[in-house]
Amino acid sequence: MTSRPEGRPTALRRRRGALIPTLVIVAVLAVAFVLFSQLYTDILWYQQLGYVEVFLRQNLVRTLVFLVAAIVMGGAIYGVMRAAYRARPVYAPDPANPDTMSRYQEQLEPMRRIVMAGVPIVFGLFAGAAAASQWQKAALFFNQESFGVTDPQFHLDISFYTMTLPFLGTVVGFLLGVVVIAGIAGLLTHYLYGSIRISESGIYIARAAQLHLAIAGAALLLLIAVNFWLDRYSSVFNSSGRVSGALFTDVNAVIPTKAILAIAAAIVAVLFIVAAVIGRWRLPLIGTAMLVITGILAGGVYPWVIQQVQVRPSEQSAEAPYIERNIASTRAAYGLDSVAVQDYKATTDATQGALRQDAQTAASIRLLDPTLVSPTFQQLEQYRAYYQFAPSLNVDRYNVNGKSQDTVIAVRELNSQGLSPTQQSWYNNHIVYTHGYGVVAAYGNTATVDGKPVFMESGIPSTGVLGNDDSYQPRIYFGEYSPDYSIVGGQGGGPAREQDKPQGGTGETQYTFTGNGGPNVGGFFNKLMYAMKFQSTDLLFSDGVNASSQILYDRNPRDRVQKVAPYLTIDGNSYPAVIDGRVKWIVDGYTTTQYYPYSQQQQLQQVTADSQTAAGRAAQLPQATVNYIRNSVKATVDAYDGSVTLYAWDGQDPMLKAWQKVFPSTIKPISDMSAGLMSHVRYPEDLFKVQRELLTRYHVTDPNSFYQNNDVWSVPNDPTVKTSGVKQPPYYMTLQMPDQKAPAFQLTSSFIPQTVEGGASREVMYGYLAADSDAGNTAGVKGAEYGKLRLLKLPTDTLVPGPGQVQNKFNSDPSVSQALNLLRQGASEVLNGNLLTLPVGGGLLYVQPVYVKSTGTTSYPTLQRVLVAFGDKIGFAPTLDKALDGLFGGNSGAQAGDSGNNGQAGPTTPSPTPSGGQTSSAQSDLQTALQDASQAIKDGQAALASGNFAAYGDAQQKLSAAVQRAMDAEAKIAGAAGGAAGTASASPTPTPSK
Repeated sequence: MTSRPEGRPTALRRRRGALIPTLVIVAVLAVAFVLFSQLYTDILWYQQLGYVEVFLRQNLVRTLVFLVAAIVMGGAIYGVMRAAYRARPVYAPDPANPDTMSRYQEQLEPMRRIVMAGVPIVFGLFAGAAAASQWQKAALFFNQESFGVTDPQFHLDISFYTMTLPFLGTVVGFLLGVVVIAGIAGLLTHYLYGSIRISESGIYIARAAQLHLAIAGAALLLLIAVNFWLDRYSSVFNSSGRVSGALFTDVNAVIPTKAILAIAAAIVAVLFIVAAVIGRWRLPLIGTAMLVITGILAGGVYPWVIQQVQVRPSEQSAEAPYIERNIASTRAAYGLDSVAVQDYKATTDATQGALRQDAQTAASIRLLDPTLVSPTFQQLEQYRAYYQFAPSLNVDRYNVNGKSQDTVIAVRELNSQGLSPTQQSWYNNHIVYTHGYGVVAAYGNTATVDGKPVFMESGIPSTGVLGNDDSYQPRIYFGEYSPDYSIVGGQGGGPAREQDKPQGGTGETQYTFTGNGGPNVGGFFNKLMYAMKFQSTDLLFSDGVNASSQILYDRNPRDRVQKVAPYLTIDGNSYPAVIDGRVKWIVDGYTTTQYYPYSQQQQLQQVTADSQTAAGRAAQLPQATVNYIRNSVKATVDAYDGSVTLYAWDGQDPMLKAWQKVFPSTIKPISDMSAGLMSHVRYPEDLFKVQRELLTRYHVTDPNSFYQNNDVWSVPNDPTVKTSGVKQPPYYMTLQMPDQKAPAFQLTSSFIPQTVEGGASREVMYGYLAADSDAGNTAGVKGAEYGKLRLLKLPTDTLVPGPGQVQNKFNSDPSVSQALNLLRQGASEVLNGNLLTLPVGGGLLYVQPVYVKSTGTTSYPTLQRVLVAFGDKIGFAPTLDKALDGLFGGNSGAQAGDSGNNGQAGPTTPSPTPSGGQTSSAQSDLQTALQDASQAIKDGQAALASGNFAAYGDAQQKLSAAVQRAMDAEAKIAGAAGGAAGTASASPTPTPSK
């Protein structure tokens, strides 16, 4: 009877004791299952895309590095702890003198085995995870390629610095951590078990502990010696001086002292080994003290003395050879060593017929601003709320009727957020609304009568000159704004479920994906895995998922390329092109390193930031520091099936060659590129931004002039944005540089004098840079001129206005202000388009489109005027032709050659100059029109106040008519002035922009 009450607590304790391990096991299994689902779905993704080799090799390298690091760290810790435990002194405890450490030993003994196994495992796992993140250094070390170029200091191949030294430095740093952590673990074990005792009489160290200290000290000093020796080579990319690289003090003081310190550390390491043998510690302790003193004197004081005594008094002459090394290496590492520099004596006189020799360039001037016309595309070509366009469109070129035509192009992508609240459901978001439809492209140099784009490809279904055959596939399953995942295809003969496109008055059409765009998700196990990945039970039980369904995810082109080529830095802007009947995203990839000797380091995110990245219209590069960059890979992503193709654009790049050893068969040669793809390849923006930033200083190649720093340029700020201090982005356009025989598609930027923060800046033009972006239209053959950088250097005594000065002239000119104020009537907003700069007419021509946007949620910008400037003169008219004619005294010569339409649908004819009587009549008309406009505004306000919306509409119509009459009259007045005297401002003419 008494045993039962005693048994219940025991059973309860057993149940409670079993519950905790059970919960732990369940939690571990749940985490393992989640991790397995991620691993399994990753394998399916790579396998479907044809890049499973990348996944396997990348993770194989990671795993090997992880295991080696974990075993070395864990093994070292376990070894020293085990050795310290086995060497513990054995003695009988004295009850009269209780020992605190004995009590700790007794408490630790029940779990000693767990601790001695657990501590090495935990540290090993952490060390392995940290080392695995450095897998790229290990991969490059074992697959390195020679550069065929040696550094100027040690005369070693550049590959030693980019592929060998980083790996050796990482290994030495890791081993130093192993020695320190294992040494501490061993000392703690010795102390816990009595081999080291601290008492009032002093410190007692047993022989075994002494041996442990000696070995640890010797190992540590040997690694320090190796580290000192490697630091000699690391000095060639030291960035603490005036320029990057080993300078006078580094070469004559730091490098020799590092060698001395390496030898001294090795000698002291030997003394520690000797001390371990003979048991005497005076020599290694003295040696260690001498090493510390030598390190302070030789490593710090001596270089400082050399810098102050030998370098500082004659710094320019002392540093000149090393600055010359930096200039040569920087220009080579960033592809600036072949920049074609040309002195350009730009004129500021706008004379008649000045553009006759540049008629083709003038005819191709792009008037559509890709950052402003996205709302216009949205309103004219959206068709349904579930479609969208990117906030900033792309500029490309297409061959239309045998002529290359600058084009503003966009993809009509899916916008699931555009669905109404009643349509928002898992089924709709992931099974019904799965893709966008078609590209929309407009001529870059023209507009309709009312300022709208003239489309060369538009509509649903798509019509135009880009996709006009049966092979054209307009559906966009993979894009920059695609949903996180969609279930498509495989309806098994049942009804199509995917929303496809509007079908006029007959409603909507459905479609079934027929490509191979994602892993199969039909089987229960795959459903379960993806339900875990995306945390969705709907995916597991929905009847919209059948045996043949595919799941599409990781659909952003940049993300897809990054996953299949993890060693690349991806350009911030991928752009679409219609190639051989398919919509392809073209993505640029860079190989980079920060270990190129003597090359100046650049922070990628900082130097590529401009008004586009600040506004969120372009992706930012990572916060990585580099001193070598190559556009070694061009990639395409098919917008329909998501297939990724990598091409070795710079097959001679040693970094790419090394990565091709790591991931063979993943990159195709350039000979596999089709002619259609080749014709749409362009010079990448982010590479150009890095290069232009460096050219602000490295256009100077003389080391003495470079040291004096008296010819430093800067990239101008964008004068068209309200945010101050953001750089002007580079612009794509077709133009003919002075040394070219024909226009070419180029990426361009300007340079002004260096701006001083807080001081007055003299914003005149000092330089103009253009990168040839025409790769040609021959399959597998890169154009000879592609990638050539041309730099025009303007004389400093010719004050050619910079972008900021020109924008200020536009904003402050009375005639322009008056006309723009008329355009602002009725609460309309005037938007300044991108300010383009072109080296034509023997000088620099500025062109800026002016857009007008009315109020209302459905309003959009329309091109209404064009501003031009040359020297100190400006022109302003509804069309580019008329603005140029007014600027150049009635005859710019831009119409010669009939190579384009200069902003209107047909050829332009100069309008006759009004007579004096006509001018007087026009002034009277202008006053009348202004009075009518003022009265219309008052009538409209009164109508709104009384709630009479019909009267308000009539007033707005009268206002619009009055504004138009005022602009026509003002144009006649300005035309008369321009024709009679060739005034500085050419005002609007009545011919609309088209």
